[in-house]
Amino acid sequence: MASPNLLEVEHVRQAFPKPGGGELLVLDNIDLKLREGEIVGLLGRSGSGKSTLLRLVAGLARPVSGCVRYLGDEVQGCAPGIAMVFQSFALFPWLTVLQNVELGLEAMGLAKEEVRSRALSAIDLIGLDGFESAYPRELSGGMRQRVGFARALVVHPNILLMDEPFSSLDVLTAETLRTDLIDLWMAKKLPIKGIILVTHNIEEAVLMCDRVLLFSSNPGRIAAEIKVTLPHPRHRTDAEFQQVVDSIYVAMTQRALAGRPHQAGQPDRFPTLTLTSRLRHVSTNILSGLIEAVAGEPYGGHADLPDIASALHMEIDDLFPAAEALQIFRFAELTGGDLKLTNLGMQFANADLAERKRIFAQQLLSCVPLAAHVRKVLDERSSHIAPRSRFADELEDHMSEEDADLTLRALISWGRYAELFAYDDHARRFTLENPT
Repeated sequence: MASPNLLEVEHVRQAFPKPGGGELLVLDNIDLKLREGEIVGLLGRSGSGKSTLLRLVAGLARPVSGCVRYLGDEVQGCAPGIAMVFQSFALFPWLTVLQNVELGLEAMGLAKEEVRSRALSAIDLIGLDGFESAYPRELSGGMRQRVGFARALVVHPNILLMDEPFSSLDVLTAETLRTDLIDLWMAKKLPIKGIILVTHNIEEAVLMCDRVLLFSSNPGRIAAEIKVTLPHPRHRTDAEFQQVVDSIYVAMTQRALAGRPHQAGQPDRFPTLTLTSRLRHVSTNILSGLIEAVAGEPYGGHADLPDIASALHMEIDDLFPAAEALQIFRFAELTGGDLKLTNLGMQFANADLAERKRIFAQQLLSCVPLAAHVRKVLDERSSHIAPRSRFADELEDHMSEEDADLTLRALISWGRYAELFAYDDHARRFTLENPT
């Protein structure tokens, strides 16, 4: 018999008005159920709408269409049975640990004795017994986040929402806090019935969750669901654990390629951009470093994404944009959760700086039409000068002003490295330093 649903999100769509008219679609047709006794992870890159969805579930905002139901009733404001832990600690610095935890209970109008008793119990449960009189400035980051957990748990919610609660902590502190939380959950010591975790850390999702929903971007949609049936405690070194991690990388690799335009006869592993394709800036230092790492030992030009991510301490917000940029420049193939350097990528890895710049310039002109367009305009003008607005206006016919700005930032950085053109940020114009 299926467990009862604590939460039901049905056909939710969220959009925000643009300054120039129209709307920015952030979430599209989101369906989600949270059953009693499970942890559901929302995994995706920054900007895919995961945190926006949490705000809708918490009742901090209303969707433009669709419905969020908690225990069968539509969420129309802050639901008393739903609590949230944020990425930032969000503690009041002038209050002690005890006072910070008591704050939510005082708003509920409980008796002073019950407020004190429940706050002390929550502090003890989360491992901060003895620090009741300490102020946030006296605590480490991990201890401050424990206060955040205690403050959320003290109101005895049915659902706990966690918005990247470990991302601002160092690796060891985050691991300890994750382990402690799961131990309490498995021992049924937490006063909650279900958890939704927003993360962009794949291993964190596999360590903690029963189901992982993969979010695509622009707009945010649930692209796939991965079930994690491994028993707790889970260990990163177990073969079964790594298989689940690999399956998520493969799924995210496939989704990253989906929707990109390709030329007829062009291998699918290499996306082909148009003049108005959105660009995401990845520094050439990161691109060069990733190429060097994959080219070196022990990979020899062919690396498993989970392995290289672990070795370089890169999460998906860093790794996937870099890997996709290498695809765009034809330096690497991204298939089946693996990153494989092409012959050109290996040539780049073994080249000196001058040769790397020559190769990069060649690929920038041939693979990024916007770069070739900017260079052509500069070459054809007698002054060899063009205002940024000349290209921004073209892009804004096809994308938001923000996306156009980010696209031009990426182009400027890559163009400078390739020495294709110069850019004066004060005058906001492109130029050729040495026109021919």
